[in-house]
Amino acid sequence: MTGRAARIAAPVLFGIAVLVLWQVVVTAAGVPAFLLPAPSAIATQIDAQFPVLLATAAITGGNALVGLVAGFLAGVVLAVLAARSRLVQELVTPVVLAASAVPIVALAPVFTTMFGSTTEIPRRLVVTVVVIVPVFVSTLRGLRQVQPVHAELMAALAATPWQQARFVRLPGAVPYVMTGLRLAAPAAVIAAIVAEYFGGLQNGLGSRISSAAANTAYARAWAFVAASIALGLLFFLAGLLVERLVTRTRTSR
Repeated sequence: MTGRAARIAAPVLFGIAVLVLWQVVVTAAGVPAFLLPAPSAIATQIDAQFPVLLATAAITGGNALVGLVAGFLAGVVLAVLAARSRLVQELVTPVVLAASAVPIVALAPVFTTMFGSTTEIPRRLVVTVVVIVPVFVSTLRGLRQVQPVHAELMAALAATPWQQARFVRLPGAVPYVMTGLRLAAPAAVIAAIVAEYFGGLQNGLGSRISSAAANTAYARAWAFVAASIALGLLFFLAGLLVERLVTRTRTSR
């Protein structure tokens, strides 16, 4: 078995072992369903609810994607402006860091009250706020990593600040920007799901989880949890793929 195959097989085998142990313990100990349903019961619900799982995952994933793109663009722009101007940096950085300390449970109800419960805007705004923070911090760090020789060369050429940003700072910050995107991608899914717990349309994974649990359909709730995990992994892998493609393109030049 090659090293790459072993890296893939190891977590898969570990996951299977955990599921088998889970099934054995729940069955042998007679664990109540409201504490922990058996994997077999969850699998039955996944099969029965599969079309609903796909539909709700598409809605939650769409909200996460919109918020991810908006937050990514906003984070990069704010980081560029902060790196360009000390005044902007002193104004923006505390606000962004303060936003990272605000819990989703506080943001979601406020945005729902502001924009109404019949639109997806509140959830997308929650995701946007969550995404801005890692993208801004990572991009700003990359923009500050300028080699002295490059800075001296641009100064000797009498380059304007925007020319320095375009030809030196931004290209050098690309790996940091991609790292921010990779970190923000799964966080976008988490934010979108959690935001659905606090009112609004009952059409996403988060709202279906809370609804199923409230109706004591615990295996069905766990089926939606499994769909949430799959969606988060999909976003993480997509972010990782983008990071590797961009990094590989840069190194191959």
